[in-house]
Amino acid sequence: MPVENSNQKLNPTIIQIENFSFFYGKNQALFDIDLSIPEKEVTALIGPSGCGKSTLLRSINRMNDLVDESNHRGRILIQDQDIHDTQLEVISLRKRVGMVFQKSNPFPKSIYENVVFGLRIAGKTNKNDLDEVVERSLKASALWDEVKDRLKDSALGLSGGQMQRLCIARAIANQPEVLLMDEPCSALDPVATAKIESLIHELKKNYTIVIVTHNMQQASRVSDRTAFLYMGKLIEYDETETLFTNPKQQQTEDYITGRFG
Repeated sequence: MPVENSNQKLNPTIIQIENFSFFYGKNQALFDIDLSIPEKEVTALIGPSGCGKSTLLRSINRMNDLVDESNHRGRILIQDQDIHDTQLEVISLRKRVGMVFQKSNPFPKSIYENVVFGLRIAGKTNKNDLDEVVERSLKASALWDEVKDRLKDSALGLSGGQMQRLCIARAIANQPEVLLMDEPCSALDPVATAKIESLIHELKKNYTIVIVTHNMQQASRVSDRTAFLYMGKLIEYDETETLFTNPKQQQTEDYITGRFG
């Protein structure tokens, strides 16, 4: 089925997915995905459970490499560099592509040490530099004012919403180009969800964001463009407002109006 795209002028493409298929052993999860993701916008991936949206998201930073017997066909390029190039180290890729998971996963360390964890692994030890990163990252994740006087306290003492914002701070401490979010609000209450959604609007000024969400209202609120996947195939990709108000494909309309899924 052809994928419809609007003719709206995009920001420059940062992620180019070309004829990409993905397999878990003999089970094919994605089929010939073609998708151009513009920089410094929010792109939402929607679709029913099992449609392949999280598989696609995790392919962008090669998290799926951790799954036994997984393999792929096709290409994913970031800034025109093939992420599966044998010359590219996965660690360096994941510095460029941060990730925030569905369930907040702070380490059993202080708030400060959570933020600088990746920097310490990279060998950075200068306290002034680390202090600067902590303040910058916590401000960018809208958490600084709430925790600036207790940076030495355990991160596990934060609320669920604060933990998720801390995980965002940790993800952006390395100043990645791309931030992947896999259902970042699914475990949060409406107030915490609203804070994360407001934060996403601020973060896209500096980062390209790709978000997986089951919540179509959330997709319509936070994203600039939306891709609808069904049974591992990309059915439609367009400006979010257009896709939700005037979808080109009947399957898309059926899904967003609740006829299936």
